[in-house]
Amino acid sequence: MKQRRRFFMSKTTQYKSRASDENGIIHWSDEENQIWSELYARQIDLIQGRACQQYLDGLELIGLSENAIPQLPDINKVLAETTGWQTAEVPALINFTEFFRLLANKQFPVATFIRTREEFDYLQEPDIFHEVFGHCPLLTNPAFAHFTHTYGKLGLAANKEDRVYLARLYWFTVEFGLVKTQEGLRIYGGGILSSPGETVYALESDTPVRKPLTPIDALRTPYRIDIMQPLYYILDEFDDLFSLAEMDIMALVEKAKKLGLFEPLFPPKEKKAS
Repeated sequence: MKQRRRFFMSKTTQYKSRASDENGIIHWSDEENQIWSELYARQIDLIQGRACQQYLDGLELIGLSENAIPQLPDINKVLAETTGWQTAEVPALINFTEFFRLLANKQFPVATFIRTREEFDYLQEPDIFHEVFGHCPLLTNPAFAHFTHTYGKLGLAANKEDRVYLARLYWFTVEFGLVKTQEGLRIYGGGILSSPGETVYALESDTPVRKPLTPIDALRTPYRIDIMQPLYYILDEFDDLFSLAEMDIMALVEKAKKLGLFEPLFPPKEKKAS
């Protein structure tokens, strides 16, 4: 199962986010809760010994239910107490500007729908399972929260061209990042942690390239959203995310533009016959 970030994909969707009531509660159906339960049960086993400790600590803090889709006010209470973040209910698709605006205001966008059973293993849109299970646990971590907040502020102020470069940095960290630990390589990227196939592939397959994270390199690395990643970048330690946020990232973007992109490690996407 591969995952896509909201702003890297097509502008149409079959999904519609659920609206919460006056107390911020969404009244999910039994079938929707059952889909969450099955997704959770499958993934919670796979991440043991593969997810980084910071993610596991956050998962314990936010206390996700294995039986029902979590309610965002419950998550917000924990995020407010730990890093000052909140979640924000959003439609299935939002644009770049809205995404960056939310992050710049310490609000993490969560589309309030869950995939259908027909798209259980792979869906185009990031649903509530991807956002809450994949990303929300690490928003309790100060280094991760600081990096994500800084990224949002930079993106909000950036032009269209620069946002494409910034998207690559986000892709290779927040979505598909790995980190060194004393126990070996571990996962912190939410795109991996919410995907059973990529959780195993990212750490155990001989196919992908794994390199130390150099920000300028990540900014210059093309990616595809619809394949298992051919390349993962590795943090030396998790708190390097804080140091990364303190760098002059926009100066690195300018340097990356002058140097140009690396050759892709994947074939071009096949064009659909007209």
